[in-house]
Amino acid sequence: MVSGMARSVWSYRGFVIGSVKREFQTRYRNSLLGAVWTVLNPLSMIIVYTVIFSQLMQARLPGVEHSLAYGIYLCAGILAWGFFAEVIGRSQSVFLEHANLIKKLSFPRICLPLIVVLNAGVNFAIIFGLFIGFLLVTQNFPGVALLAMIPVLLIQLAFSVGLGIILGVLNVFFRDVGQLTGILLQFWFWFTPIVYPISILPEAIRPVIEANPMTALMAAYQGILVYGRWPDWGSLAPIALASVVLCVLALRLFRKRSGEMVDEL
Repeated sequence: MVSGMARSVWSYRGFVIGSVKREFQTRYRNSLLGAVWTVLNPLSMIIVYTVIFSQLMQARLPGVEHSLAYGIYLCAGILAWGFFAEVIGRSQSVFLEHANLIKKLSFPRICLPLIVVLNAGVNFAIIFGLFIGFLLVTQNFPGVALLAMIPVLLIQLAFSVGLGIILGVLNVFFRDVGQLTGILLQFWFWFTPIVYPISILPEAIRPVIEANPMTALMAAYQGILVYGRWPDWGSLAPIALASVVLCVLALRLFRKRSGEMVDEL
C-alpha cells in the first residue's frame, strides 16, 4: 500500500513541486516587498519574543543564567508548535479546499496532504534558519546537539501527517470536524509547556500535562536549543509509537474512503 502510493506520488512530483512553488509565489504576488516578508515576519517575531520577554519583562528560566534563555525557550516551542499547527490546520481542510481540483483532474489525492506538508516545511525552514542565525549571533548556538533535531522533527512530522490526514478525511464527511480542530488546537497549545516550564506547575497538574504527547516533543526541542543537550529518547518512545499507529490508520482510512470523498465534496 505504502509503496504503491509512493510510486504514484513520484510520478506526479512535477505537480507537487509546481503547486508548492505556485503557493509560495502567490502569497507575495501583489506585495511591494515580495518575498522579503518571508524574512521580516519571522525575524520580527524572534526579536519581540527574545527582547520583550527576556529583557523588558525580565523573564527568567529556572536553571539557566543568561538573560535570553526564556526568549529562546519560548521561540523553540512556538516555532515547533507553529509547524505542527500549520500541518494539522491545513490538512483538515485540504480536501474541501481543493474540491474542484479533485473533481476535474485525475491525480493521486495523497498529493494534497504532501503539498501541505512541503509548504509548511518551507515556512518552517525559513524561520528556523533565521532563529539559528540569531543563536549564532548571540553566542547561544546549541552545538552538536542540534543534530538531534532531525529525528525529533521526523517524529513530529509523522504524528502531524497521520493526525492531519485522518482529520482531513473525516472533515469531508462531518464538517464539524474542521471547527472542532481549531478549538482543540487552542486548548492543546495551552496544555503544552511552551509558554511556561513544566517545573513551575503544581505537582497535582503535572501528570496531566505529561500525558500530552506534545509535551515530550516540546521538551526535546527546548532541551536542544536552550540547554544544548540531547533529548531523552525514552520519553519520545510513546509519541513515536503513536505516530506510526496514526500514519497506518490514516493511510487505511484514506484508501478506504478516497473514492467516496468525491461524492461528498
